[in-house]
Amino acid sequence: MIRVLVVDDDKVVAEAHRQYVERVAGFTVAGVVHTGADALRFCGREPVDVVLLDFYLPDTHGLTVCRALRAGGLAVDVIAVTSARDLAVVRTAVSVGVVQYLLKPFTFASLRDKLEGYARFRERAEGAGEVSGQADVDGLLAALRPAGQAPLPKGMSAPTLEAITEVLAEAPPDGLSAAAAASLTGVSRVTARRYLEYLADNGMALRRPTYGQVGRPEVRFYPVTH
Repeated sequence: MIRVLVVDDDKVVAEAHRQYVERVAGFTVAGVVHTGADALRFCGREPVDVVLLDFYLPDTHGLTVCRALRAGGLAVDVIAVTSARDLAVVRTAVSVGVVQYLLKPFTFASLRDKLEGYARFRERAEGAGEVSGQADVDGLLAALRPAGQAPLPKGMSAPTLEAITEVLAEAPPDGLSAAAAASLTGVSRVTARRYLEYLADNGMALRRPTYGQVGRPEVRFYPVTH
């Protein structure tokens, strides 16, 4: 089993990531922590193969954690799970040994693909010896890339999903309703609700009921930002 340490300052998000990891065959969660310091302490005392690492931590940046792991001589790989889109951050992540980079928000299928690619890479890279040629090196690195994107449910389209995701990312503090999403994107309220529910079901949005004066509670959706 590949042992994973989940690191995220948001406890709800960390728990969602823990559940995701446990659903992937061949992986087990070694622990869940919420700060960079706790991540380094955990890796120093417990066997960990890969860290699922958020970059925006309350005590330090994830890149600092990566550097500390390398400086400490810990043979631990890192998969970044972060909302950091700055190219400088991505370049630095590669330079400090991050093996996979997954942007938030993401679905279970996206994380599963990253983990399965990492498992293939580990399997091919195990043991001592040498590669026989360039093709072996190319195949080893290609193992980190996902085999393909998981298809959307029948009747859903990638452009509409992208449009709904974009308006959700700009949601006000009190969240986004299906009616508001429909108005902003030009789709029907029923369609907007379906896409928002899909995002929530796949860990890319938070779903909360809002209770008013009378009638049924309105469900509002919030972006996953941590």
